[in-house]
Amino acid sequence: MSATPASAARLALVRYSGDLTTKARPTRQRFTRRLAYNIKDALRQEGLRSRVERRHDRLFVRFDAPAAPASIGRVFGVQSVSFVEERPWSTLDDIVRHGVELFAHAVAGRRFAVRARRVGERDRIATTSADVQRSLGAALAGRAAGVDLEHPDVRVQVEIAPGYVHYFREAIRGPGGLPLGVEGRAVALVSGGFDSAVAAWQLLKRGVALDYVFCNLGGRAHQHGTLRVMKRIADAWSYGTSPRFHAVDFEGVSADLQEKVTTRYWQVVLKRLMLRAAEQVGVERNARALVTGEAIGQVSSQTLGNLAVISQATTLPILRPLVGYNKDEILDVARAIGTFEASKVVGEYCALVPSKPATNASLDAILAQEPRLDAALLERAVAQRSIFDLRALDLEALDDPSLQVGQIDDDVTVIDLRSQAAYRAWHYPDALRLDFADAMRAFPSFDRGQRYVLYCEFGLKSAHLAERMRASGLDAASFKGGSTALRRRTEGASQESR
Repeated sequence: MSATPASAARLALVRYSGDLTTKARPTRQRFTRRLAYNIKDALRQEGLRSRVERRHDRLFVRFDAPAAPASIGRVFGVQSVSFVEERPWSTLDDIVRHGVELFAHAVAGRRFAVRARRVGERDRIATTSADVQRSLGAALAGRAAGVDLEHPDVRVQVEIAPGYVHYFREAIRGPGGLPLGVEGRAVALVSGGFDSAVAAWQLLKRGVALDYVFCNLGGRAHQHGTLRVMKRIADAWSYGTSPRFHAVDFEGVSADLQEKVTTRYWQVVLKRLMLRAAEQVGVERNARALVTGEAIGQVSSQTLGNLAVISQATTLPILRPLVGYNKDEILDVARAIGTFEASKVVGEYCALVPSKPATNASLDAILAQEPRLDAALLERAVAQRSIFDLRALDLEALDDPSLQVGQIDDDVTVIDLRSQAAYRAWHYPDALRLDFADAMRAFPSFDRGQRYVLYCEFGLKSAHLAERMRASGLDAASFKGGSTALRRRTEGASQESR
């Protein structure tokens, strides 16, 4: 950032990632053209018009804005970005004079350091970096508290090129990688949890444009939660592309599976069916590969043996960027890219969890199970999928406020869908406890003259069950915000009544 904030955002110096600088000239030119296009799209999303100048070793982006836009630092292919002041020069005195003009106020009473480097055609630059550091440092020293080369309060950074010089305070780190779109398209299977969003981001970072396939087992609330996660990826990281979210209703497919497949193989067969759904979408979208968030050994379906069997469900290559990640590493990335909070809510929903799942299923065993299934169900589910343009999507328009309540009346039956341990630790007064799976099976026999309010940890399972109950004619709603919000409200009301 330069010393004059009012004009700092008008010129950005963008440095290429190492992945671009090592490419042969034709490839590098193609990649930098794409990078420029993506940066202009990022600024357009912020309502800014821009002009991009491509040079061999960097980009310059000119625009008119009162503050530095954050989006440039989220464009893949950007190693770092500095918002700079540009000045013409012909002599060392010019460089020093401009530097004093820009930084005299910033260094006043503070410790500083000058860092200078020459860029471009250095044989045309009639001074050295050391001369600039020494001369500008001496000119600023009388205004400052001193020089500190190790831990300065102010960094005066100077880049000298033939005919012009750039001054700035910092280089904001970008994500690096390759410009999005240069490596073609893939389809990512997403669930809304931490892993699939982080896996998608890792492929975007390598220049792969993505569409997303969501195989919905959790109803409207699960789909809405997953849309919220992936819209964050689309809005903050997908500049230059228009990602589509393909929501495939998997309830019929799941019901057929549970009826016809041996319980211990449910998860392996389910993952194979999801890959086939994604492959069908991928063929339509000219995708070269599928992407999943699987990591070896994280859950029973992700053992090496099961992954080998699951992988043979499709002819498209399967990319698993998180295959060697620990869970804490995945969570760290989720926090850094902005999906952690949204995924935290969705991540607690898990469908089809048999008590003793197969951890090393054989391909022969799975192939013996799958012919029992109705293949037309999967074909129909994919054909009838809902497709959302993520960057244009208005999430609030998809909300169904009637499905959620923020208070509990005296005449309702309250059902707690959490674990026995969570119920014992705290539950709403007189709430009944049912396992989610048991409740999903039992609700058709519930008293139709009653009103029901359901709650779980985050409100996802309870919203799914409430949706199903309403579809069958029952009066049901989910408590907004889950058990944490309900407990806070209940204990607050109790204190007020004292």
